[in-house]
Amino acid sequence: MAASRLTRDKMFEPLLVADPSFNARWADFIAEWGDEADPPLYLALGSLAEHVLQCLEAERTERFDAIFAVVERWHIDGDAYVSKAATVGLLESLQNLSGGSDRKAVTVERWLGPESKRWWDKLNRFWDGDRHALSSDG
Repeated sequence: MAASRLTRDKMFEPLLVADPSFNARWADFIAEWGDEADPPLYLALGSLAEHVLQCLEAERTERFDAIFAVVERWHIDGDAYVSKAATVGLLESLQNLSGGSDRKAVTVERWLGPESKRWWDKLNRFWDGDRHALSSDG
């Protein structure tokens, strides 16, 4: 049976199971934005990127397989909002916060699933000047 489509209102549920250490940041986000009809999830994804890089710096990567399995699921099973947010909200934040091609970015890259890696590479091509790289067939 195929997994059901992930929508923006449910996208963080599997992430919070995969990485309970993100729960405090998520609770802070909900406390600030939970009353909004459409909370700005891109802010939460930026916070997730910071969290992942802090864990990487501290060499606490034991949950990375589970975290990036969720990111892969966002790309594959997410609706249009979720899959785009996984790329532009999370992957791009990871690249920007880690300086793009330095040690951290390369290290994070090894946990990416095939679809997430494809979008990671598209982001790199986009920032290298290929304005069509982020199209679905780019």
